[in-house]
Amino acid sequence: MLDLSRLRSLHAVHVHGSVSSAAKALGYTPSAVSQQIAKLERETGTTLLERRGRGVVLTDAAGTLVGTAARVLSLVEEAEVALEERRGRPTGRLTVAAFSTAARGLLPGVLAELAATHPALDLRLFEEDPHATPHMVAQGTVDLAVVHDWDIAPMTVPDGVSREVVGEDRCDVLLPRDHPLADRAVLHREDVADARWICQPPGTVCHDWLTRTLRSVGTEPDFAHFVAEYQTQIALVGAGLGVALVPRLGRGDLPGTVVVKPLDPCPVRGVSVLWRAGTSRRPAVAEAVRILREHARSL
Repeated sequence: MLDLSRLRSLHAVHVHGSVSSAAKALGYTPSAVSQQIAKLERETGTTLLERRGRGVVLTDAAGTLVGTAARVLSLVEEAEVALEERRGRPTGRLTVAAFSTAARGLLPGVLAELAATHPALDLRLFEEDPHATPHMVAQGTVDLAVVHDWDIAPMTVPDGVSREVVGEDRCDVLLPRDHPLADRAVLHREDVADARWICQPPGTVCHDWLTRTLRSVGTEPDFAHFVAEYQTQIALVGAGLGVALVPRLGRGDLPGTVVVKPLDPCPVRGVSVLWRAGTSRRPAVAEAVRILREHARSL
């Protein structure tokens, strides 16, 4: 008989593309995932993973088994949802993926309230890129995902995934305190078009949005520093190395060397929560979505 935990490990490698990424998603060590798959290979008498360079690829036989694993895991989830619904209270493990500023500015309060009011819940948080998490939800790797998108790049949600917009995250321009524009009440795009920018790396939605925005006023942006972490961007602004467009969610207190100015029109990104449609009846999912909604609105 095939072991469920071993099928889950193989399925996770298929979804995430590597043993290490699968281990991170499952909350295991890479060694534990490798051992599970090695045992599955012995039980089935089939080679499931092959070395290729520094990584691994699934064999054709593994691909067939992954399809079966997906169906089995879906049936198990249906049974778990039915049992939890019958009990009428949130229980079991609930995994949440969130982008970095939501993980810092929104999720701590949400998870703390869930833990306090529902001690039978085993809560797990993963900080992930918002473009990866919809497929993680669809594949069953996580139960919920908190994501964001911009008007220039609306997010496409996979089939079978439900979505609710829970709020908006507004962005402001951060300037060094001695910047010539620091005494302005409000800034317009034309005011900052020629600035030296500290921004997200190319290929990110935030970088693409800023590029299009500045080009809309006839300026080719001067990107001086590419930094993914907003707290590092703030530190560079405070050192006088440029200006940055930083969202309010998770921004925290700013050093005295940095001033905040609203940009008109204000850049806004939508914040949504995703979950598998088949788990909508699960009390843990319904309660987590409700609390997320309340906390997002309060922010």
